[in-house]
Amino acid sequence: MPDQGPIPVPNSTRSFWRTQLHKFDDHRSTPALPEESDIVIIGAGFAGAALAHYIYEDNASPPSVVILEAREACSGATARGHLKPDVYFNVPKYIKKYGVRAAVDVANFEASQVHAVKELVEKEKIDCEFTLTRACDATLDPALAAETEQAFTELVKSGVANLKDVHYTPQKDAERVSGVKGALGCFTFTAGHIWPYKMVMHLLQKVVEKGANLQTHTPVTHLSEEPLQDGRWLITTDRGSIKAKKLLLATNGYTARLAPQFKNHIVPVRGICSRIVVPEGRVAPFLPQTYSIRHGPGLYDYLIPRNDGSIIVGGAKPNFWSDPSHWYNVSDDSKLIEPALSHFDNLMQRTFIGWENSGAYPDKIWTGIMGFSSDFMPYVGEVPEKPGQMVLAGFSGHGMPLILLSAKGIVQMLRHGKSYEETGVPSVFRATKERLESTKNSILDGIVDAPGKSKL
Repeated sequence: MPDQGPIPVPNSTRSFWRTQLHKFDDHRSTPALPEESDIVIIGAGFAGAALAHYIYEDNASPPSVVILEAREACSGATARGHLKPDVYFNVPKYIKKYGVRAAVDVANFEASQVHAVKELVEKEKIDCEFTLTRACDATLDPALAAETEQAFTELVKSGVANLKDVHYTPQKDAERVSGVKGALGCFTFTAGHIWPYKMVMHLLQKVVEKGANLQTHTPVTHLSEEPLQDGRWLITTDRGSIKAKKLLLATNGYTARLAPQFKNHIVPVRGICSRIVVPEGRVAPFLPQTYSIRHGPGLYDYLIPRNDGSIIVGGAKPNFWSDPSHWYNVSDDSKLIEPALSHFDNLMQRTFIGWENSGAYPDKIWTGIMGFSSDFMPYVGEVPEKPGQMVLAGFSGHGMPLILLSAKGIVQMLRHGKSYEETGVPSVFRATKERLESTKNSILDGIVDAPGKSKL
Protein backbone atom coordinates (compact mmCIF):
# COMPACT_ATOMS: atom_id res chain seq x y z
CA MET A 1 0.00 0.00 0.00
CA PRO A 2 1.43 3.43 -0.93
CA ASP A 3 2.59 5.71 1.88
CA GLN A 4 0.31 8.56 2.84
CA GLY A 5 1.52 12.04 2.03
CA PRO A 6 1.73 14.67 -0.70
CA ILE A 7 1.85 13.31 -4.24
CA PRO A 8 1.97 15.16 -7.56
CA VAL A 9 -1.49 15.34 -9.11
CA PRO A 10 -1.57 14.29 -12.78
CA ASN A 11 -3.44 17.34 -14.12
CA SER A 12 -1.55 20.37 -12.80
CA THR A 13 -2.28 23.85 -14.08
CA ARG A 14 0.02 24.65 -16.97
CA SER A 15 2.64 27.33 -16.45
CA PHE A 16 3.75 29.78 -19.10
CA TRP A 17 7.18 28.14 -19.04
CA ARG A 18 5.66 24.93 -20.43
CA THR A 19 4.16 26.56 -23.54
CA GLN A 20 7.12 25.45 -25.68
CA LEU A 21 7.58 21.80 -24.81
CA HIS A 22 10.89 20.02 -25.23
CA LYS A 23 11.08 16.71 -27.11
CA PHE A 24 12.06 14.99 -23.83
CA ASP A 25 9.04 16.31 -21.92
CA ASP A 26 7.43 12.84 -21.77
CA HIS A 27 10.64 10.92 -22.36
CA ARG A 28 11.27 7.34 -21.33
CA SER A 29 14.76 6.17 -22.21
CA THR A 30 13.69 2.52 -22.12
CA PRO A 31 10.21 0.99 -22.44
CA ALA A 32 10.63 -0.88 -19.16
CA LEU A 33 12.04 0.34 -15.89
CA PRO A 34 15.58 -0.96 -15.27
CA GLU A 35 15.81 -3.45 -12.42
CA GLU A 36 18.86 -1.81 -10.88
CA SER A 37 21.07 1.26 -11.08
CA ASP A 38 24.09 2.66 -9.31
CA ILE A 39 22.22 5.90 -8.64
CA VAL A 40 18.52 6.71 -8.70
CA ILE A 41 17.43 10.36 -8.66
CA ILE A 42 13.79 10.94 -7.75
CA GLY A 43 12.60 14.19 -9.30
CA ALA A 44 13.34 15.74 -12.71
CA GLY A 45 13.14 19.42 -11.82
CA PHE A 46 16.03 21.82 -11.35
CA ALA A 47 17.44 19.87 -8.38
CA GLY A 48 17.33 16.48 -10.12
CA ALA A 49 18.73 17.85 -13.37
CA ALA A 50 21.55 19.67 -11.56
CA LEU A 51 22.52 16.53 -9.65
CA ALA A 52 22.61 14.52 -12.87
CA HIS A 53 24.61 17.23 -14.64
CA TYR A 54 27.39 17.16 -12.06
CA ILE A 55 27.44 13.35 -11.93
CA TYR A 56 28.24 13.27 -15.65
CA GLU A 57 30.38 16.41 -15.92
CA ASP A 58 33.98 15.56 -16.90
CA ASN A 59 33.34 11.92 -15.95
CA ALA A 60 34.95 9.38 -18.25
CA SER A 61 33.47 6.42 -16.33
CA PRO A 62 30.08 7.57 -15.04
CA PRO A 63 27.88 5.32 -12.90
CA SER A 64 24.52 4.13 -14.15
CA VAL A 65 21.85 6.74 -13.37
CA VAL A 66 18.06 6.50 -13.49
CA ILE A 67 15.93 9.64 -13.08
CA LEU A 68 12.34 9.00 -11.99
CA GLU A 69 9.68 11.69 -12.47
CA ALA A 70 6.04 11.40 -11.42
CA ARG A 71 4.73 13.66 -14.18
CA GLU A 72 6.36 15.32 -17.17
CA ALA A 73 9.95 16.48 -16.85
CA CYS A 74 10.29 19.86 -15.14
CA SER A 75 6.58 20.14 -14.39
CA GLY A 76 6.77 21.20 -10.75
CA ALA A 77 7.08 24.60 -9.07
CA THR A 78 10.06 25.98 -11.01
CA ALA A 79 7.84 29.00 -11.43
CA ARG A 80 9.60 32.29 -11.93
CA GLY A 81 13.16 31.73 -13.09
CA HIS A 82 14.32 34.45 -10.71
CA LEU A 83 17.96 34.22 -9.62
CA LYS A 84 17.50 36.61 -6.71
CA PRO A 85 19.87 36.01 -3.80
CA ASP A 86 19.07 37.22 -0.30
CA VAL A 87 22.18 39.28 0.39
CA TYR A 88 20.83 41.53 3.15
CA PHE A 89 17.14 41.10 4.13
CA ASN A 90 17.30 38.02 6.37
CA VAL A 91 20.97 38.35 7.34
CA PRO A 92 20.27 40.13 10.68
CA LYS A 93 17.72 37.45 11.62
CA TYR A 94 20.13 34.66 10.70
CA ILE A 95 22.93 36.30 12.72
CA LYS A 96 20.73 36.16 15.81
CA LYS A 97 19.73 32.55 15.13
CA TYR A 98 22.91 30.97 13.76
CA GLY A 99 25.74 33.40 14.46
CA VAL A 100 27.66 35.79 12.22
CA ARG A 101 29.75 33.27 10.30
CA ALA A 102 26.85 30.99 9.37
CA ALA A 103 24.62 33.91 8.36
CA VAL A 104 27.29 35.48 6.18
CA ASP A 105 28.09 32.08 4.62
CA VAL A 106 24.45 31.75 3.53
CA ALA A 107 24.36 35.25 2.00
CA ASN A 108 27.66 34.75 0.15
CA PHE A 109 26.59 31.30 -1.08
CA GLU A 110 23.36 32.71 -2.52
CA ALA A 111 25.16 35.64 -4.16
CA SER A 112 27.61 33.25 -5.84
CA GLN A 113 24.78 31.31 -7.51
CA VAL A 114 23.97 34.14 -9.93
CA HIS A 115 27.37 33.97 -11.59
CA ALA A 116 27.51 30.17 -11.23
CA VAL A 117 24.33 29.87 -13.33
CA LYS A 118 25.68 32.44 -15.79
CA GLU A 119 28.86 30.37 -16.18
CA LEU A 120 26.84 27.15 -16.58
CA VAL A 121 24.64 28.68 -19.28
CA GLU A 122 27.64 30.02 -21.18
CA LYS A 123 29.74 26.87 -20.84
CA GLU A 124 26.93 24.53 -21.89
CA LYS A 125 25.53 26.98 -24.48
CA ILE A 126 22.04 26.77 -22.99
CA ASP A 127 19.36 28.73 -24.85
CA CYS A 128 17.28 29.86 -21.86
CA GLU A 129 17.22 33.67 -22.18
CA PHE A 130 19.59 34.18 -19.25
CA THR A 131 19.69 37.88 -18.35
CA LEU A 132 22.00 39.48 -15.80
CA THR A 133 20.27 42.44 -14.16
CA ARG A 134 19.53 44.19 -10.87
CA ALA A 135 16.82 43.21 -8.43
CA CYS A 136 14.87 45.87 -6.60
CA ASP A 137 13.14 45.30 -3.27
CA ALA A 138 10.57 48.05 -2.70
CA THR A 139 8.70 48.27 0.60
CA LEU A 140 5.22 49.79 0.86
CA ASP A 141 4.43 49.03 4.52
CA PRO A 142 5.62 51.82 6.89
CA ALA A 143 6.45 49.58 9.85
CA LEU A 144 8.34 47.06 7.70
CA ALA A 145 10.18 49.86 5.87
CA ALA A 146 11.37 51.37 9.16
CA GLU A 147 12.36 47.97 10.58
CA THR A 148 14.27 47.02 7.42
CA GLU A 149 16.11 50.34 7.26
CA GLN A 150 17.14 50.08 10.91
CA ALA A 151 18.33 46.49 10.53
CA PHE A 152 20.30 47.38 7.40
CA THR A 153 21.91 50.38 9.11
CA GLU A 154 23.03 48.17 11.99
CA LEU A 155 24.30 45.53 9.55
CA VAL A 156 26.39 48.13 7.71
CA LYS A 157 27.73 49.46 10.99
CA SER A 158 28.73 45.97 12.15
CA GLY A 159 30.89 45.41 9.06
CA VAL A 160 30.34 41.64 9.15
CA ALA A 161 28.47 41.18 5.84
CA ASN A 162 29.60 41.76 2.27
CA LEU A 163 27.27 44.55 1.18
CA LYS A 164 29.37 46.08 -1.60
CA ASP A 165 26.77 45.10 -4.22
CA VAL A 166 23.76 46.33 -2.20
CA HIS A 167 22.48 49.87 -2.65
CA TYR A 168 19.83 51.36 -0.36
CA THR A 169 17.63 54.31 -1.37
CA PRO A 170 15.57 55.90 1.44
CA GLN A 171 12.03 57.23 1.10
CA LYS A 172 12.98 60.62 -0.39
CA ASP A 173 14.04 59.08 -3.72
CA ALA A 174 12.68 55.53 -3.47
CA GLU A 175 9.74 56.05 -5.82
CA ARG A 176 11.83 57.40 -8.66
CA VAL A 177 14.69 54.95 -8.24
CA SER A 178 12.38 51.93 -8.06
CA GLY A 179 9.52 53.14 -10.23
CA VAL A 180 7.15 51.76 -7.61
CA LYS A 181 4.33 54.01 -6.45
CA GLY A 182 4.42 54.67 -2.72
CA ALA A 183 7.81 53.04 -2.17
CA LEU A 184 9.10 53.94 1.28
CA GLY A 185 12.59 52.59 0.64
CA CYS A 186 14.26 50.27 -1.83
CA PHE A 187 17.32 48.06 -2.12
CA THR A 188 19.00 47.01 -5.38
CA PHE A 189 21.58 44.28 -6.01
CA THR A 190 22.77 41.92 -8.74
CA ALA A 191 20.34 39.21 -9.87
CA GLY A 192 19.38 37.27 -12.96
CA HIS A 193 16.45 35.65 -14.68
CA ILE A 194 16.04 32.74 -17.07
CA TRP A 195 13.47 30.55 -18.81
CA PRO A 196 13.79 27.78 -16.18
CA TYR A 197 12.12 25.00 -18.17
CA LYS A 198 14.51 25.48 -21.08
CA MET A 199 17.55 25.35 -18.80
CA VAL A 200 16.40 22.24 -16.94
CA MET A 201 15.40 20.42 -20.12
CA HIS A 202 18.76 21.21 -21.72
CA LEU A 203 20.55 19.66 -18.74
CA LEU A 204 18.30 16.60 -18.84
CA GLN A 205 18.81 16.10 -22.58
CA LYS A 206 22.58 16.27 -22.19
CA VAL A 207 22.71 13.68 -19.38
CA VAL A 208 20.37 11.35 -21.29
CA GLU A 209 22.68 11.63 -24.29
CA LYS A 210 25.56 10.63 -21.96
CA GLY A 211 23.70 7.54 -20.75
CA ALA A 212 21.23 8.56 -18.03
CA ASN A 213 17.88 6.76 -18.11
CA LEU A 214 15.00 9.25 -17.76
CA GLN A 215 11.61 7.81 -16.87
CA THR A 216 8.75 10.32 -16.83
CA HIS A 217 5.20 9.51 -15.66
CA THR A 218 6.69 7.09 -13.15
CA PRO A 219 5.60 8.13 -9.66
CA VAL A 220 7.50 6.49 -6.82
CA THR A 221 5.07 4.96 -4.35
CA HIS A 222 7.40 3.56 -1.68
CA LEU A 223 10.99 3.40 -0.50
CA SER A 224 12.20 0.46 1.55
CA GLU A 225 12.46 1.47 5.20
CA GLU A 226 15.79 -0.34 5.55
CA PRO A 227 18.47 -1.15 2.98
CA LEU A 228 18.43 -4.63 1.47
CA GLN A 229 20.97 -7.22 2.61
CA ASP A 230 23.40 -6.04 -0.07
CA GLY A 231 23.09 -2.43 1.12
CA ARG A 232 20.98 -1.21 -1.79
CA TRP A 233 17.64 0.57 -1.53
CA LEU A 234 14.44 -0.74 -3.10
CA ILE A 235 12.40 1.92 -4.88
CA THR A 236 8.86 0.92 -5.81
CA THR A 237 6.89 2.63 -8.58
CA ASP A 238 3.59 1.82 -10.24
CA ARG A 239 5.66 0.43 -13.15
CA GLY A 240 7.83 -1.90 -11.10
CA SER A 241 10.74 -1.72 -8.67
CA ILE A 242 14.38 -0.73 -8.99
CA LYS A 243 17.35 -1.29 -6.70
CA ALA A 244 19.90 1.48 -6.16
CA LYS A 245 23.23 1.77 -4.39
CA LYS A 246 22.66 5.51 -3.96
CA LEU A 247 19.30 7.24 -3.75
CA LEU A 248 19.01 11.01 -4.27
CA LEU A 249 15.79 12.71 -3.19
CA ALA A 250 15.17 15.78 -5.36
CA THR A 251 11.51 15.76 -4.39
CA ASN A 252 11.06 19.14 -2.68
CA GLY A 253 7.41 19.56 -1.58
CA TYR A 254 6.68 15.85 -2.00
CA THR A 255 9.61 14.59 0.08
CA ALA A 256 7.64 13.61 3.19
CA ARG A 257 5.56 11.07 1.27
CA LEU A 258 8.63 8.97 0.49
CA ALA A 259 10.72 9.91 3.52
CA PRO A 260 8.29 10.28 6.46
CA GLN A 261 11.00 11.65 8.75
CA PHE A 262 10.63 14.91 6.81
CA LYS A 263 6.95 15.27 7.71
CA ASN A 264 6.36 18.76 9.18
CA HIS A 265 9.94 19.62 8.21
CA ILE A 266 9.38 19.96 4.46
CA VAL A 267 5.78 21.02 3.94
CA PRO A 268 4.03 21.33 0.56
CA VAL A 269 2.97 24.94 0.02
CA ARG A 270 0.87 26.03 -2.93
CA GLY A 271 1.81 29.29 -4.62
CA ILE A 272 0.37 31.20 -7.54
CA CYS A 273 2.01 32.91 -10.49
CA SER A 274 0.95 34.79 -13.62
CA ARG A 275 2.16 36.23 -16.89
CA ILE A 276 1.05 39.78 -17.59
CA VAL A 277 1.07 41.29 -21.09
CA VAL A 278 -0.05 44.48 -22.80
CA PRO A 279 -2.64 44.39 -25.62
CA GLU A 280 -1.38 43.43 -29.04
CA GLY A 281 0.03 46.38 -30.91
CA ARG A 282 1.10 48.24 -27.78
CA VAL A 283 4.64 48.50 -26.46
CA ALA A 284 5.07 47.65 -22.78
CA PRO A 285 6.64 50.46 -20.75
CA PHE A 286 10.30 49.84 -19.92
CA LEU A 287 10.89 47.94 -16.68
CA PRO A 288 14.64 47.64 -16.14
CA GLN A 289 14.85 45.55 -12.97
CA THR A 290 13.31 42.50 -11.34
CA TYR A 291 11.27 43.24 -8.25
CA SER A 292 9.95 42.21 -4.88
CA ILE A 293 7.11 44.42 -3.72
CA ARG A 294 6.84 44.08 0.06
CA HIS A 295 3.30 44.81 1.27
CA GLY A 296 4.03 43.75 4.85
CA PRO A 297 5.88 41.08 6.84
CA GLY A 298 5.84 37.92 4.71
CA LEU A 299 3.47 39.52 2.17
CA TYR A 300 5.04 40.25 -1.18
CA ASP A 301 4.76 40.06 -4.94
CA TYR A 302 7.70 39.22 -7.19
CA LEU A 303 8.03 40.48 -10.75
CA ILE A 304 10.38 39.45 -13.54
CA PRO A 305 10.24 41.51 -16.75
CA ARG A 306 10.86 39.16 -19.65
CA ASN A 307 12.80 40.14 -22.74
CA ASP A 308 9.61 39.93 -24.86
CA GLY A 309 7.95 42.69 -22.81
CA SER A 310 5.74 40.41 -20.73
CA ILE A 311 6.00 40.29 -16.93
CA ILE A 312 6.02 37.21 -14.71
CA VAL A 313 4.22 38.15 -11.50
CA GLY A 314 3.73 35.84 -8.54
CA GLY A 315 2.83 35.99 -4.89
CA ALA A 316 -0.53 37.78 -4.49
CA LYS A 317 -0.12 37.01 -0.80
CA PRO A 318 -2.13 39.95 0.56
CA ASN A 319 -5.29 38.29 -0.81
CA PHE A 320 -5.01 34.82 0.71
CA TRP A 321 -1.97 34.23 2.95
CA SER A 322 -3.94 34.85 6.14
CA ASP A 323 -5.98 31.69 5.43
CA PRO A 324 -3.53 28.74 5.41
CA SER A 325 -6.17 26.37 4.01
CA HIS A 326 -5.36 27.87 0.59
CA TRP A 327 -1.66 27.08 0.76
CA TYR A 328 -0.28 25.27 3.82
CA ASN A 329 0.21 21.51 3.39
CA VAL A 330 -1.59 21.75 0.03
CA SER A 331 -0.20 19.57 -2.77
CA ASP A 332 -2.93 20.01 -5.40
CA ASP A 333 -1.75 22.33 -8.14
CA SER A 334 -4.59 21.40 -10.49
CA LYS A 335 -6.61 24.28 -9.00
CA LEU A 336 -6.02 28.01 -8.81
CA ILE A 337 -6.17 30.01 -5.58
CA GLU A 338 -9.43 31.84 -6.19
CA PRO A 339 -8.99 34.76 -3.74
CA ALA A 340 -5.67 35.59 -5.42
CA LEU A 341 -6.97 35.99 -8.95
CA SER A 342 -8.25 39.57 -8.66
CA HIS A 343 -4.86 40.69 -7.32
CA PHE A 344 -3.34 40.37 -10.80
CA ASP A 345 -5.95 42.63 -12.42
CA ASN A 346 -4.49 46.12 -13.05
CA LEU A 347 -1.48 45.17 -10.91
CA MET A 348 1.05 46.91 -13.16
CA GLN A 349 -1.17 50.01 -13.48
CA ARG A 350 -1.55 50.49 -9.74
CA THR A 351 2.04 49.54 -8.84
CA PHE A 352 4.38 51.17 -11.36
CA ILE A 353 4.87 54.74 -12.49
CA GLY A 354 4.17 55.04 -16.22
CA TRP A 355 2.01 51.93 -16.53
CA GLU A 356 -1.32 53.65 -15.89
CA ASN A 357 -2.47 53.53 -19.52
CA SER A 358 -0.66 50.36 -20.53
CA GLY A 359 -3.76 48.15 -20.60
CA ALA A 360 -1.65 45.38 -19.01
CA TYR A 361 -3.59 42.25 -18.08
CA PRO A 362 -2.85 38.65 -17.01
CA ASP A 363 -3.03 36.22 -19.95
CA LYS A 364 -1.98 33.15 -17.94
CA ILE A 365 -2.27 32.16 -14.27
CA TRP A 366 -1.07 28.93 -12.68
CA THR A 367 -0.22 27.33 -9.36
CA GLY A 368 2.71 25.20 -8.23
CA ILE A 369 3.78 23.27 -5.16
CA MET A 370 6.82 24.49 -3.29
CA GLY A 371 8.60 22.70 -0.44
CA PHE A 372 8.78 24.95 2.60
CA SER A 373 11.27 24.02 5.29
CA SER A 374 10.05 24.50 8.86
CA ASP A 375 13.22 26.49 9.65
CA PHE A 376 13.46 28.04 6.15
CA MET A 377 16.80 26.36 5.45
CA PRO A 378 16.98 23.71 2.71
CA TYR A 379 17.91 20.11 3.49
CA VAL A 380 21.16 19.16 1.77
CA GLY A 381 23.36 16.09 2.09
CA GLU A 382 23.12 12.63 3.62
CA VAL A 383 19.78 11.60 5.09
CA PRO A 384 20.37 10.82 8.78
CA GLU A 385 20.34 7.08 9.59
CA LYS A 386 19.72 6.16 5.93
CA PRO A 387 23.14 5.18 4.52
CA GLY A 388 23.28 5.76 0.78
CA GLN A 389 20.37 8.22 0.74
CA MET A 390 20.92 11.93 0.08
CA VAL A 391 18.48 14.83 -0.10
CA LEU A 392 18.31 18.15 -1.93
CA ALA A 393 14.95 19.69 -1.03
CA GLY A 394 13.05 22.21 1.08
CA PHE A 395 13.83 25.48 -0.72
CA SER A 396 10.89 27.47 0.66
CA GLY A 397 10.12 29.05 -2.72
CA HIS A 398 13.72 30.23 -3.02
CA GLY A 399 15.33 27.41 -4.99
CA MET A 400 16.88 29.27 -7.91
CA PRO A 401 19.68 30.88 -5.82
CA LEU A 402 20.24 27.71 -3.78
CA ILE A 403 20.04 24.61 -5.95
CA LEU A 404 22.91 24.60 -8.42
CA LEU A 405 25.88 24.78 -6.06
CA SER A 406 24.11 22.67 -3.43
CA ALA A 407 23.76 19.95 -6.08
CA LYS A 408 27.43 20.36 -6.95
CA GLY A 409 28.31 19.88 -3.28
CA ILE A 410 26.31 16.66 -3.00
CA VAL A 411 27.98 15.24 -6.09
CA GLN A 412 31.42 16.13 -4.70
CA MET A 413 30.53 13.96 -1.72
CA LEU A 414 29.31 11.18 -4.02
CA ARG A 415 32.09 11.21 -6.63
CA HIS A 416 35.12 12.41 -4.71
CA GLY A 417 34.40 11.37 -1.15
CA LYS A 418 34.48 14.93 0.16
CA SER A 419 33.05 15.66 3.58
CA TYR A 420 30.08 18.01 3.84
CA GLU A 421 32.38 20.67 5.30
CA GLU A 422 34.63 20.52 2.22
CA THR A 423 31.82 21.22 -0.26
CA GLY A 424 31.30 24.89 0.54
CA VAL A 425 27.59 24.36 1.14
CA PRO A 426 26.52 26.36 4.24
CA SER A 427 26.57 24.35 7.46
CA VAL A 428 22.98 25.32 8.32
CA PHE A 429 21.71 23.54 5.16
CA ARG A 430 22.97 20.17 6.35
CA ALA A 431 20.30 17.52 6.90
CA THR A 432 20.87 16.55 10.55
CA LYS A 433 19.12 14.40 13.11
CA GLU A 434 18.75 17.46 15.33
CA ARG A 435 16.82 19.36 12.67
CA LEU A 436 14.54 16.39 12.04
CA GLU A 437 13.87 16.04 15.77
CA SER A 438 12.94 19.70 16.21
CA THR A 439 9.25 20.50 16.71
CA LYS A 440 9.60 24.18 15.79
CA ASN A 441 7.70 25.33 12.72
CA SER A 442 8.35 28.88 11.58
CA ILE A 443 6.24 28.63 8.40
CA LEU A 444 3.07 29.62 10.21
CA ASP A 445 4.59 32.35 12.35
CA GLY A 446 2.46 35.48 12.18
CA ILE A 447 -0.61 33.59 10.93
CA VAL A 448 -3.36 34.05 13.51
CA ASP A 449 -5.00 30.82 14.72
CA ALA A 450 -3.27 28.74 12.08
CA PRO A 451 -3.50 24.96 12.63
CA GLY A 452 -0.24 23.65 14.04
CA LYS A 453 1.06 27.19 14.45
CA SER A 454 4.31 27.55 16.32
CA LYS A 455 3.83 29.32 19.65
CA LEU A 456 7.42 30.51 19.76
